[in-house]
Amino acid sequence: MTTIKTKRRPDMSSIGSKDLILNVNPKSRFAESIKTIRTNLAFTEIDKDLKTILLTSPEPGDGKSFIAANLAAAYSQEGKRVLIIDADLRRGRQHEIFGVMNVASGGYSNLILGYQFEEMAITQQREFFDINDYIKKTGVNNVDLIPNGPTPPNPVELLASRSNSRLLNHLRKRYDIIILDCAPVLGISDTPIMTKYSDANILVISNKKTKREILERTKKIFSQVNAKITGVVVNKADAKGNGYSGYYCERYYGDAK
Repeated sequence: MTTIKTKRRPDMSSIGSKDLILNVNPKSRFAESIKTIRTNLAFTEIDKDLKTILLTSPEPGDGKSFIAANLAAAYSQEGKRVLIIDADLRRGRQHEIFGVMNVASGGYSNLILGYQFEEMAITQQREFFDINDYIKKTGVNNVDLIPNGPTPPNPVELLASRSNSRLLNHLRKRYDIIILDCAPVLGISDTPIMTKYSDANILVISNKKTKREILERTKKIFSQVNAKITGVVVNKADAKGNGYSGYYCERYYGDAK
């Protein structure tokens, strides 16, 4: 287990988001803790082609989107071409973190729907839509974003669709790393479905908030879909009364199958 303590968050007003710490202060203790997660992932999944990383949390408010955005920035600093997909179709906030418009006619939900009609477009020998219209550039070098888009009436069915599978397979060919920012696990079925597309699954929990029974319920849900929790990030931990600590527990749930 790697434990790294960080001090007070730096002022992020100059780049428009308080959450993108790695972009403004890449030598901070927090930045080093995120880079440690990146390194541990490489060693934990050494036998895999690690391209798609899923981040989730047991409940809302644990900081999964915050960690996901900074992990994307960490990979970009290695020269990787990174795509972050806001797969939280209900309450996604990556567009707020990166300062990108989340228009009603775009986003991940609409992109999946577009793929439902792509085969029909091919058979009719015409171009139905351009996937690049849904991929947004961010202010972080080498990081693109697909915002979540409008909330569909059937998020689970949409994420489980063949169109979503084909879409993610296509995007894997275009990017070195894909970060999936998924909905919290408890109470909804979105994230267990998305684990079939990921190479590693990271669980973000809150210090002094996430109870052991919550962790056990989350572990059980992953087990039910034969998915492994690759590592756990403990967020919002006090460092001498002020700041944050990042803990990455390698193979903490390594036997969760």
